This record gives sequence, C-alpha cells and structure tokens, in this order.
Amino acid sequence: MRCPFCNAEDSRVVNSRSAEDGRAIRRRRECVSCGGRFSTYETVENVPLMVIKKSGVREPFNRDKLLSGLMRAFNKREVATEKLEQIVSDTEQEMRNLMEREVTSVAIGEAVMRRLKDFDEVAYIRFASVYRKFTDVESFKNEVLNLRQNNTALS
Repeated sequence: MRCPFCNAEDSRVVNSRSAEDGRAIRRRRECVSCGGRFSTYETVENVPLMVIKKSGVREPFNRDKLLSGLMRAFNKREVATEKLEQIVSDTEQEMRNLMEREVTSVAIGEAVMRRLKDFDEVAYIRFASVYRKFTDVESFKNEVLNLRQNNTALS
C-alpha cells in the first residue's frame, strides 16, 4: 500500500477491525520509510453477474427469477422455502466461483438440475420440462428414462 505522505510502497498493518457493519475491514497502517500512519478500508468488490440468455440477450443475474422458477417446479410439493433459497444461493455461488463476469443461462439451468435430480425427482422433471422446452410427451418420457437409468447406475 503506497504511503500518502512519502509515496513509499512499503507499509505494515498496525491494527485491523471490522467496519461498516462487517462489510469492510479498516486497517491502520504505518509507513516503513517515514513512520506516517494512515487508514485503509478493504471491501469485497461486488461485480454484477451477467447472464447470457439463449437469445444472446444479456441481463443481470436475478435471484428472484430463479426462485420463482423453482417455486413453480415445487408447486404442491412439500418443501421449505428455505431449501429453495439454499438451492438458489448454492447455484449463484457456483456461478460466481467460476470467476467469470458472464455465465450462460444454460450453465445456470444445468447447475439447478444437478441439485434437483437428487433432491426431488418430480420437481426435477417439472423444471426440466420448462428449461429444456419439452414439446411432447416423448420428451417427458425420455427424461424420466434418463433419470431412472442414472439412479439405477448409482445404486
């Protein structure tokens, strides 16, 4: 960290504490060259996660939109809202861990489906029917067969 007094590039941290209700860290520093003391603040950079839709349109990641889709998939299924919110949070974190500023809607959909496959097969099929745009009964049948084959292979 560059000293604001002498422009030296070397300083040491004297004290650190939480600031801004835990959203930042305040660091008290001392310049190794001139002994001047100054404060710095460290915060997490919130870079918006952009979603590239199948049409090529880009839009900001929307947790509420994903949660709404999950709620439709779980309609009349007994599941706590907290579990759905956890699926959304886990999916968002997985996408952010890719360290990319833009992710495809396909990657998000596949991440959600991986989580649903082991959690609730009915919700998985419902979500897949919308996400993969099933157009006929044959599409449903094929997805159910794939689901059963994967579950048999895991046994």
